[in-house]
Formats: sequence, C-alpha cells, structure tokens
Amino acid sequence: MNVLILEDETRASSHLQRLIQVVAPEMRIVAVYETVRESVEYLQSNPPLSLVFSDVQLADGLSFEIFRQVDLQCPIIFTTAYDTYAIEAFNTNGIDYLLKPIEEERLKQAIDKARTYSARIDLNNLLHLTQLAPSKKTKSRFMVKVGERIKSIMVEDIKAFYSFDKATYLHTVTDRNYIIDYSLDELQLLLDSHRFFKINRRYIVSIDACSQIFAWSNSRLKLVISGIDDHKIVVAREKVQDFKQWLDR
Repeated sequence: MNVLILEDETRASSHLQRLIQVVAPEMRIVAVYETVRESVEYLQSNPPLSLVFSDVQLADGLSFEIFRQVDLQCPIIFTTAYDTYAIEAFNTNGIDYLLKPIEEERLKQAIDKARTYSARIDLNNLLHLTQLAPSKKTKSRFMVKVGERIKSIMVEDIKAFYSFDKATYLHTVTDRNYIIDYSLDELQLLLDSHRFFKINRRYIVSIDACSQIFAWSNSRLKLVISGIDDHKIVVAREKVQDFKQWLDR
C-alpha cells in the first residue's frame, strides 16, 4: 500500500512513521508534505494512493482545502490534536479521526478499517465514533526542574507555552520560563481548552494572558504578553475566528 503523510510537525510525523512501521510494515510511505500547496501539487501529478494520513492544520492552512481541490479516491485517516473538526473530516473521504498523541492500538484499528474501505462513512457513524471518544483529562500542574530541585507549577500560574530552538517552554505569571518535556501538540491534549488556546505553531496562550490584543496584517491578531520578548505573537489567520469565539465564552 502506497501511503502519503500530510503533517507539519516533525516530531508528530516521525512518531506516526515509526508506528506505521510497527503495525503495518507492508505500507510504503511515498512522501511527507507540510503544506496545502505542496500537497495539492503532488496529488495532482502523481499516481493514485492507497491511503492518506492527514493532519488538519498544516503550515499554510487547513488540509480540507486540499481535498476541495483534488478528487481523492483513497481513504483518509485524519491525525490531529483537535476534536472540533471531526464532522468536516468525515465529509471528505475520512474514515477515522485520531487524536494526538496517537496510540499504537488505535492506529492499528484505523489501518484495519482502511484495508476494508469501500465507501464514505456516514454522519451517523461519525456521531457514534465521537460519542465513544474518551473524555479528556486535563493537567492541573507541571513539574519543572530548577537546578537540582523539582518545582510544581499550577496551570493557573502559567500565561503561555511556546516552542523555541527545538524545545518547549512554559511562561509563568511571574515572568519565569521553564523548559518542559512536551510538544505543543501533546500539550493541547493535556490542557483545558477553556483556559488555553493554540494561536499558531509556536504558541499556546492562557485566556488570562490575552489582555493586550491588536489588529495585525492579513486579518490577523497580535498579542503582547509581558515577559516574553517576541514582537510577533500573532494569531494565525485561519484561527482568528475560533480565537474570538474562545475569548467570548
């Protein structure tokens, strides 16, 4: 089976490829793309595929735009940190919707479904799947290392999480920064979505930190968070509407 992966997070892509090798070694990963543009160009000029693994949010937009431009005949397994796109995913050739971090057994089930794929899943099956999804457990604190000591930081004391130079940090209300052993995608599954929002590929912000918001270029929004020396903490254009709704809860 020839397989295409659409994923803009290097760590998530590597993790998925390792799992595929374990649960379906007969699959051949023919390419990995990070953007909507590259994916459309590839799919328009290459032979049919057996299966596509696709993140929802790619580097330059939502992957659904790909499937509006390309008449893809093979099934799609969506791999994402968001559960809010499930219905739109199953309106494409989506046959499953895996939340990150992906587990080996869950991936095996999805691939088994792909092997027997013959038609699009209907909305009733989608609703059944989403009802079976386990309830999300959120973290209340993070343990960080300070010299030789281990310190506990409550989520209420965190203003933002951000990635920098291949590492992930949390930023506290006292303007301290601590490195943590999680990717931003993993953090999305661990954090309360009412309190935290991933505004772009590099930042997850607390609602309490969103006190200074400004209009920015290309219909985007810019945030100023005290203690973070970054003048471009910008809400990605495709997330602006969701961000506004999140603020207005």
